[in-house]
Order: sequence, then structure tokens, then C-alpha cells
Amino acid sequence: MTDNRTPDSRSALMSRIGGKDTAPEMIVRRLLHGLGFRYRLHRRDLPGKPDIVFPGRSKAIFVHGCFWHAHGCAIGRPPKSRPEYWGPKLAANQARDATVAVALAELGWEVLTIWQCETRKPETLKATALAFLEGRNSDSGYWANQLACA
Repeated sequence: MTDNRTPDSRSALMSRIGGKDTAPEMIVRRLLHGLGFRYRLHRRDLPGKPDIVFPGRSKAIFVHGCFWHAHGCAIGRPPKSRPEYWGPKLAANQARDATVAVALAELGWEVLTIWQCETRKPETLKATALAFLEGRNSDSGYWANQLACA
């Protein structure tokens, strides 16, 4: 399958995609704030600059876009065009995510990853966030993806 845009227009389009204050991140932030939690954003002194940080609890939340972090759900399917480019790029993103999670765990932080598709299930998202922040169901200290995806 070929791309329906020119390389210049595709580049311009992709350059406008931001890494902060994304729609899924805002959904999670509004939910947490509504539950009474206060947090810090994008702490540069922590590995990976987590999206949401709770310093007093030593907990961090990453809100990952399903496409950019190759989640594998319906949203996160890799493109059919230029697999030689996208395959290694998305694999490198996943490897970096794993490295960052391990680095945070070694520093004593617990990590929760929330996927873009999970923000579509507010009740499940709320239950998982509360369990994570209140310390329930935390056997290993590292929270892998806990939600079932759409």
C-alpha cells in the first residue's frame, strides 16, 4: 500500500504530533484530579520523563499512544506502508519503554502504563488508577499493563 501524501506533506503532518498534553493524557489527568489526587507533570529528573508523577508515593504513570508504542490493539496496528522504517522505529520505542520502566523500578518507583485505548473505558481506568495509587495489587513493585483493551 502506498502513502497518499507526498513525503513533504507527511513530514509536516508528523512534525505537528506532540508528546505532551495529548488527549489520552488529559483524560487521565482529569480523572485523577477529580479523584482528589495532585501530581507533577513530565519530571525531567526521572528516567523517561513520566507523564504523571506522584513524588510522595514514588509512583509514575505513563500514558502511551497505542500507535507510537506499538500496543497491538486496533489503534496500534503498524502501517502497511514503509514497514522497513516503521518496524525498527516502533520496536525501538518499545525497547526504550522497557528500559525506562526498569530504571525507574531500580530507583524505587512504581510504574503504571495506561494505553490510549484504555482511556475509552472510564470505570475500568478509574478502578486501575485507584488500585495503583492506593497500593493495592502491587506484588512486584512494577505495574505492567493491567487493563483489558478494546
